[in-house]
Amino acid sequence: MSVPFEIQDVDPELNAEVLTLFPKRKDGFVHAGSKKYLLYSKYRKEAVHYYNMELRPDDVWIISFPRSGSTWTQELVWLINNDLDYETALSKKLITRSPFLEYSFVLPDDFIAEMMEKHKNDPSKLDLLRENFRPAYETLPKMKSPRHVKTHFSLSLLPPKLLDTCKVIYVARNPKDVAVSYFHLHRLKGDIDMEADFPQYWDIFQRDLLTWAPFWSHVEESWRLKEHKNMLFLFYEDMKKDLPAAIRKTAAFLGKSYTDEQVIKLVDHLHIDNFRKQPALQQLMNCVNGMKKNDAPGFYRKGESGAWRSMFPPELNAKADEWIREHEKHTDLRFQF
Repeated sequence: MSVPFEIQDVDPELNAEVLTLFPKRKDGFVHAGSKKYLLYSKYRKEAVHYYNMELRPDDVWIISFPRSGSTWTQELVWLINNDLDYETALSKKLITRSPFLEYSFVLPDDFIAEMMEKHKNDPSKLDLLRENFRPAYETLPKMKSPRHVKTHFSLSLLPPKLLDTCKVIYVARNPKDVAVSYFHLHRLKGDIDMEADFPQYWDIFQRDLLTWAPFWSHVEESWRLKEHKNMLFLFYEDMKKDLPAAIRKTAAFLGKSYTDEQVIKLVDHLHIDNFRKQPALQQLMNCVNGMKKNDAPGFYRKGESGAWRSMFPPELNAKADEWIREHEKHTDLRFQF
């Protein structure tokens, strides 16, 4: 097996610059595909497995650039497609019900080794760690159908027959809010140099030096295929503005239909305050929150649109707007800010 695109080491000087801001990531980065998606270097050995995964016709895939509302959408989609089974949703971890495809690729090898060493004398803990650290392309074949899969890989890095075989839901969010949320996540996890401020962070975001970037290429790959019968393209801002409408649209896409009362109950379940409290989501929150190095907010932040306004001083906002206008010249894709 192979992949039909190149995977190249990032230029040493560029790699050093990124590692200056992300000192914990000692393994470095690679560029993948014609758009040069920036990914962790361990992607090189795993790429073939992601690209050649066996698909099932009843799979449902949720794709997004990071921090675009994919976790929220995962819960929405899983419940819609599982006949509003709240009992299971409240008792079984979301990452188990709807695996994050490249979760193992995100974790540095030295972190995995550290955790395995730390718990080497606890067999039950070791078994749990081995299961969590096992690549999803190994565990997904064992899952019962219908499978729900989340990924931040762009379409071009995923199985070539994905859209012709499976239902795909792409979630897009305006780049300013994405960058703000991504910045807070990196600070929360202690990934980024804590001396770095948001203007520095926006600079590397705009220069496509964050993992899974380039942002515009990522979104546009799916936007160009939004009319495909198996593609549902959602905007996070529309979901926040009218969640009942988004639920009905998603349900229709998945061949489901629910009453107004059922939709209202799902809206309440998905409200950000309730979403944070769900027992099935606590493990992820506690894991990430346990990494805090400062007073950064938790994994699920405000869950709102327009938070970027407090982070962009006038000069930086002008720079961002110019960058956005330049990209809009080449696409009819327009975001809500």
